[in-house]
Amino acid sequence: MAIDSAVLVIGGGLAGLTSALAAARAGGDVRLVSAKQSTLRNASGLVDVLGYAPDGTGPLIDPFEAITSLPEGHPYRTVGVDAVREALALFDEVTDYCGGHTDRNALVPTHGGTVKPTARYPRGVAAGLASDDRDALLVGFESLLDFDAPLAADPLRAAGVPFGVRGVTVGFPGDLRADAKVTRYAKLLDVNDEVGANGRSRAARAALAAAVEPHLDGEPRVGFPAVLGDDRPGEVRRTLGEMLGVDVFEVPTGPPSLPGLRLEDALFAALDAAGASIETGNPVVDFEGEGRVEAVYVEKNGARIPYTADQYVLATGGLVGKGVESDREGVSEPVFDCHVPHPADRYDWFDEDAFGDHAFAGFGLRTDAQLRPLTAEGTVEFDNLRAAGAVLGGYDFPAEKSGSGVSLATGYAAGWAATQEAR
Repeated sequence: MAIDSAVLVIGGGLAGLTSALAAARAGGDVRLVSAKQSTLRNASGLVDVLGYAPDGTGPLIDPFEAITSLPEGHPYRTVGVDAVREALALFDEVTDYCGGHTDRNALVPTHGGTVKPTARYPRGVAAGLASDDRDALLVGFESLLDFDAPLAADPLRAAGVPFGVRGVTVGFPGDLRADAKVTRYAKLLDVNDEVGANGRSRAARAALAAAVEPHLDGEPRVGFPAVLGDDRPGEVRRTLGEMLGVDVFEVPTGPPSLPGLRLEDALFAALDAAGASIETGNPVVDFEGEGRVEAVYVEKNGARIPYTADQYVLATGGLVGKGVESDREGVSEPVFDCHVPHPADRYDWFDEDAFGDHAFAGFGLRTDAQLRPLTAEGTVEFDNLRAAGAVLGGYDFPAEKSGSGVSLATGYAAGWAATQEAR
């Protein structure tokens, strides 16, 4: 017997979660299926809309103003500025992020010493914005190799940020190994257990503050790698700030990312509260239908289980997420075999200049105005299938710093439209 729903979303990343959430909150009977855990744990937790124009101009001050100048075929041009704003409004409603008060991008220092333009950022990042002219001390941990605070401070100074910045490295209380997971650091600060430090035992937060305090030289704000708690990050930051007499902020780091995990938790909680069904760990491996998707097949323990719906949303990711695949024969979309435009000659997929205009960066599905994938001839592949997120083509999200925004906007538009059609 087939498992039935009105809207079936395939993919558990930001686009899939947003699509399922938009559909469920619009009154749809929604089921989300994903082959693996959400990719948000590998993301910085920052939500970009548009940091740079396709020609490299930027960082952009107002990303919404720039959207109308993007090339035809860009996903933002497909859904329109209003959909971007509506998607962000939904995001703001279910998360505790900052940035919704303005159309201007914020400039957020990263663990690599760069400054990233972003539209939404975790509350724990707020005190570290590069637009703030207060001096900052960056603190790294000897056992956490992903964040070298002195090395991050150097390029920030060279970039001409409007504040003094230094970096120091201290021992993290509790003597965690260099291969300890970031969640170990976070949990230790969450529960605030007693740890040994400098021959005495004290609570983890107090021990960390004591390790940092001798390095302060009047800086009013201190930045740590983003490991300051998982369940209680606000409490951890507040406690450290009170002990040190400074504003404490987190610097987004690479994967695995605590801000990404926190965002994942918030979105899954919102999706659960909206009444959607969620299944992860089982891939969609096949489908039935011609011109209209009649069913998909999910592989579970070697069996192929049919799932049916009135409307489907494909949000399986791009080349990195394997929602788009390539081999010597060409580029393909593996679930529904939708057409992926690409040059026939593989040598035309990339530019000889490492930093040139690479065609592969824009590989993905082309859609109509309703986000329905198109065939090579320009006709709709399936009238009840929409695509969202990185599986879409027509934009270079790493260069534009637009990946999260496109996932939110197209996920929202696809989910909302699917529910309207399913009624």
